[in-house]
Amino acid sequence: MENESLVMQIGSTKWKHVIYDGAKDLDIEIDRGKIDQFAIHASELLKWSQKTNLTAISDPLEIAVKHFLDSIAPARFISPNTSLLDVGSGGGFPGIPLKIMIPSLSVTLIDASRKKVSFLKHVIRRLDLINIEACHVRAQDLSKDCGVHTAYDVIISRALSSMVNFVQMSLPLLATHGDIMAMKGKLTDKEIESARSLIEKPRDIQENRMSSFNMVVKKYRLPYLNSQRSLVIIKNVP
Repeated sequence: MENESLVMQIGSTKWKHVIYDGAKDLDIEIDRGKIDQFAIHASELLKWSQKTNLTAISDPLEIAVKHFLDSIAPARFISPNTSLLDVGSGGGFPGIPLKIMIPSLSVTLIDASRKKVSFLKHVIRRLDLINIEACHVRAQDLSKDCGVHTAYDVIISRALSSMVNFVQMSLPLLATHGDIMAMKGKLTDKEIESARSLIEKPRDIQENRMSSFNMVVKKYRLPYLNSQRSLVIIKNVP
């Protein structure tokens, strides 16, 4: 596969087979139309990365696996017709691939970089996606207003410097029965325990409703690269 990546191009038949077969390895069914949309997103990512720091990855195989297959791995745990907030979306991961996989999602992508948000808006227009927006704002600023427009069913991020910080900033934005999803590589016991201690006590996070939280860790390996990944899901259980 490593040799194949040297001749593989974004959007080629080989590249699309990587997505299709890799999704099967993750127990996810994907149709050709969605893979075509991934190819457009990937092509635009590489074009814009020449002038904007969107990704350090340029190899087509790694883009397929590390960006797109990794982004759709949580799709099995996300219900249709729900609202999703992607914190630190960057090049649109995982929010845009998840929107493509589950078109009924209402998606908000946020990033602190204005240039990255410009790219996100461009891709949204390029793919003709609806019910999705990209905003130049930090999660901390969103959390100042906990009204109906900032209560999300799913809050997800791959851009994690600290899982505990991500959980802290997500709690005020989480809807009743909502899920916080932290996408990580290697996950240490210390990170798990820190997050668990943060959510152990019932807390008043919205409209004076008491909530408690359950945490589960789903581990998986990325196809082709055999890279260990972890999805930490924290469920709001009122």
